[in-house]
Amino acid sequence: MAEVLIPITLFVGMTLVFCLFFWFRHRTRNDMQATIRAAIDKGQELSPEIIDRLGSPKAPKDRDLRLSLLWIATALGTGVFAFMVPDHGEDAERALLGIAAFPLFIGLAYLIMWRFGERRS
Repeated sequence: MAEVLIPITLFVGMTLVFCLFFWFRHRTRNDMQATIRAAIDKGQELSPEIIDRLGSPKAPKDRDLRLSLLWIATALGTGVFAFMVPDHGEDAERALLGIAAFPLFIGLAYLIMWRFGERRS
């Protein structure tokens, strides 16, 4: 019975995360539209630049650095976990180190984009 609950829990969890993501995005857009409506009802004139700024705020200038650190930390955690696995042989270590290579290179790519990307003051 427990073998059946594991995949069911995985897919229910993933579905829940995606539903919450889209629900919060929808809620944010509705709040933004309500703000614009309230400003128009009060007689304030809104330029297209203000509406654009309200609709899509700018990402922080060090966003790529933050993402790179998260991906590299994930890779390091997976790599450390590979050596903590109790005696399952060298194959388990190699497989986990191979899996850790993916977030490591994604993190390095974000680090390169942060280093050479356009930085706004």
